[in-house]
Amino acid sequence: MSSFVFKPAEGATQKKKRLGRGNSSGHGGESGRGHKGQKSRTGYSRRAGFEGGQTPLYRRTPKKRGFVAVDTVVFQVVNLDSIALLAKATRKSDLTINDMVAGGLCRAGVSVKVLGRGGIESAVNVTASCFSRSAKEKIESVGGSAAVC
Repeated sequence: MSSFVFKPAEGATQKKKRLGRGNSSGHGGESGRGHKGQKSRTGYSRRAGFEGGQTPLYRRTPKKRGFVAVDTVVFQVVNLDSIALLAKATRKSDLTINDMVAGGLCRAGVSVKVLGRGGIESAVNVTASCFSRSAKEKIESVGGSAAVC
């Protein structure tokens, strides 16, 4: 049997702070709770989500009628028929989001999702944020590629 003993890594554990053991300990007197007041009393516990009297977040957010969260990703939609027209007009076989913005199909700085409405005859390599399954199948069926950026 080996003499190896499992123990925590160096610095992973700390000694418990011993409160209320006299002024010379550094944690005597008020024992780190400050002077008087509600938070210095024993048994005090603050409700989860309490914001100091300010109306808390769970009461400020709308509860009905389709509230949209702040971090929701909103896609700009571009259909295949529009991409086919743009490819024909610009005579390009590689289309990126910048080309779509220049062609007026979408706004700059927004994620773009390509949807499968309409058809496409020529092979075009399209680069966008996201593709629907039907759009990807239609692009690849004519020899093009659908790349996600």
